[in-house]
Amino acid sequence: MIELKPGRPKFQLGGTYSTPGAMAALTAEEMQRFMSRHHRGDWGDLDEEDKQANDQALIHGSRLLSAYHSANGTKIWIITEADRSVTTILLPSEY
Repeated sequence: MIELKPGRPKFQLGGTYSTPGAMAALTAEEMQRFMSRHHRGDWGDLDEEDKQANDQALIHGSRLLSAYHSANGTKIWIITEADRSVTTILLPSEY
C-alpha cells in the first residue's frame, strides 16, 4: 500500500461535474468537502480492498472511485476517469 501524505492533492481532477441527483441531494459545502477528500486520496466509505485498489490506480493510472454519505444519509460516489480528464459527483443510482 502506498503512503499518502494528508492534505495534498494526489492526482488531477480534470473537468468536474455533478449529476442532477447529486446536486439535489448535497449542499454546496458537502460537494466541496467530498471533492477535496477525494482529491487528497481519502476514499471515504469504501472497504479496505477498494481503498487499496484506488491506491494502486494512482500508480497505474486506472479509474478512481470514492464513496461518502451526506448529512442526511444519502450515499454519493465520486469517480475520476483513468485519463484524469473528468471527475463526476453522482448518486450510485445514476451510474
